[in-house]
Amino acid sequence: MDVQRPASVARQKKLRRIYMGIGAVAVIALVSVFLARLKPAAPTVEAATVWRDTVKRGPMVRQVRGLGTLVPVDEARRWLASSTQGRVERIVLRPGAQVTPDTIILELNDPQLQQQLLEAETQLRASEADLAATRARLDTERLNQRSIAATVEADFEQARLEREVNEDLAKDGLVSNLILKQSTVRSESLRTRSQLEKERVAVSEESVRAQMLAQQARVDQLRTLYNLRRQQVDQLRVRAGMTGVLEQVPVEVGQQVAQGTNVARVADPTRLKAELRIAETQARDLAIGQVASVDTRNGIIPGKVIRIDPAAQNGTVTVDVELAGELPRGARPDLSVDGTVELERLENVLFVGRPAFGQENSAVGLFLVDQATMEAARVQVQLGRSSVNTIEVKGGVKEGDQLVLSDMSAWDAFDRVRLR
Repeated sequence: MDVQRPASVARQKKLRRIYMGIGAVAVIALVSVFLARLKPAAPTVEAATVWRDTVKRGPMVRQVRGLGTLVPVDEARRWLASSTQGRVERIVLRPGAQVTPDTIILELNDPQLQQQLLEAETQLRASEADLAATRARLDTERLNQRSIAATVEADFEQARLEREVNEDLAKDGLVSNLILKQSTVRSESLRTRSQLEKERVAVSEESVRAQMLAQQARVDQLRTLYNLRRQQVDQLRVRAGMTGVLEQVPVEVGQQVAQGTNVARVADPTRLKAELRIAETQARDLAIGQVASVDTRNGIIPGKVIRIDPAAQNGTVTVDVELAGELPRGARPDLSVDGTVELERLENVLFVGRPAFGQENSAVGLFLVDQATMEAARVQVQLGRSSVNTIEVKGGVKEGDQLVLSDMSAWDAFDRVRLR
């Protein structure tokens, strides 16, 4: 038969179960807290796939870089415009041809201008004939006037001599006073007439000179017009005007062009400059005279900044670089180049290679590598002034530290990674 247990034993068993449950809950809670405080396992990253660089101290050269093209200097490239309207009769040369100042590139035709040249030549020849006829007529009139004056002068001299003789004879009573008076009157009359004829000759000379000047001015005017028409006809043959290479001929045979239309472009390929396009965010420290270098992919040419465009276009600022060195083979207008401009030299600063997403004067999270364990922990690095490939470090790391500079956005959720 069953024996009834005492009530105290049952109560002890119940308390034991309660205590065991409380202990299990406490253990579970402690394990959970411990596990929550554990750091997640660091992911492994292939060391060969990341770019690392060591923080250094020393001089740092600040530079900016931009793509661009080689173009002729302003005075070494010239558009050739039509000096008159006309139709393109013949294109003598095509782009790429070597030219000299007298090389004819194309020929225009303008029948109206040809007619104007013939009319101007005819008017000039007629005016020159009129000038010759006027000169002959005035020379004849002038000679006649001089002849009359010479005759009157001779009569006056004869009358003067006759008066002097009569005065001498009158003293001896050999000539009457009437004859003396007649010779005196005649002498004075011829004196006056001789003076008048001399004045008339002078006036005639002035008149001849004035008429000749007027006729000569008419001839000069028509000659100027004729030379202008001849020059315009000659300019129908468009010449290069300089030594270089023909770059463009934007017209076709038979095309009608107006006066002032650009019909060809010539450039000197030996006188080039670089036009670089610098990002507007990097152009604030640019200045005239800064040292630059231009990479043509076939050689590097030194130079200096000679012009900075005051306005930005499409997010870039155009910078002209004067080339100081000898051009490498293959350098030609419109060749794509890569240019670098030196902004300044910083002495005794901390710097490192430029990280993938690091901007100047900002704070960025970078992985600091422990070379002993090959683990990298994320640290905040204060960045300063930047260059093309390097950037100044203002804080967060020290000289000799090694940082991961490549894009680590795939591990943004982790503060530590392991390199292998």
